[in-house]
Amino acid sequence: MKQISILVPQGAVALSCIEGPFVLFTKVNDFLEDMGKPPLFKVQLVGLSKNPQVYDRLFRVMPDVVIREEICSDLIIIPAVNGVWEEVIAQNSDFFPWIIQQHKKGAEVASLCVGAFLLAATGLLYGKRCATHWLAATEFRNMFPEVELVSEKIITDEHGIYTSGGANSFWNLLIYLIEKYVDREIAILASKYFEIEIDRSNQSSFTIFKGQREHQDELVRRAQDFIEQHFQEKITVEQLSSMFAIGRRSLERRFKKATNNTVSEYIQRVKVEAAKKGFESSRKNINEVMWEVGYSDTKAFRTIFKKTTGLSPLEYRNKYNKAILK
Repeated sequence: MKQISILVPQGAVALSCIEGPFVLFTKVNDFLEDMGKPPLFKVQLVGLSKNPQVYDRLFRVMPDVVIREEICSDLIIIPAVNGVWEEVIAQNSDFFPWIIQQHKKGAEVASLCVGAFLLAATGLLYGKRCATHWLAATEFRNMFPEVELVSEKIITDEHGIYTSGGANSFWNLLIYLIEKYVDREIAILASKYFEIEIDRSNQSSFTIFKGQREHQDELVRRAQDFIEQHFQEKITVEQLSSMFAIGRRSLERRFKKATNNTVSEYIQRVKVEAAKKGFESSRKNINEVMWEVGYSDTKAFRTIFKKTTGLSPLEYRNKYNKAILK
């Protein structure tokens, strides 16, 4: 029997990230018993103390065990905890030696959504790929430059260190783990029971690009302002370097350092975000929206749009435009 240890952290925890895994692994046991098979999972809630944690002022979660007790975990699940990240990490730092020790004994570890901040703080993600909520990507990269953030992914599996994308996409990771620990048949059954789209791997279509402005480089901010105000036009790196009296290489270096995008990537993302809004809110066809955001090459536009969002322009419009859905 596999021991599933779900952490009960301190702070503003997303309660669904505790309840969801608890319900899923328990329900899989029910599926197995209905098939005449023995249950596979023992699920326990692990806290820093026996005191119940109160979340959202309404919900009390009582740990089954505490980290000082004798525990042998096969999988540790780190829920999402929101707040000021330095404070969140400090509040839960007593978990980290225990997680590391359990991992050395063979336990796998999974973070759900922004639980990746706590997982990264253990050091177990260094040099590995990681997913988290797209909205927290810039802060995560700034805090943990040693970790390769793949912000478009919903699931990463780095030899038993797992992470999931934003919000409810943690269900996709849980279904992935069910397939790994049990089999494909049970994973499909679980996905149908909980109505989770199985094998979903990309969260790009949910991402809202707001521009990375959590930096102190005023020149780069001015360049960002110009791009965002003139995205319908053809903007070049040479044009920007001349406008702001800075060499092209210096501009590229500073822009990449500040925003984690090259100038060209940033221009593309601004244009694609504008196109997304056009597809969501109007009945304009693909070419009309394409022209409005400054593209004239249909093939190039479709390629960049799909690379950025994970969907073709037509798929995106059909998915998000209410008028089309009618």
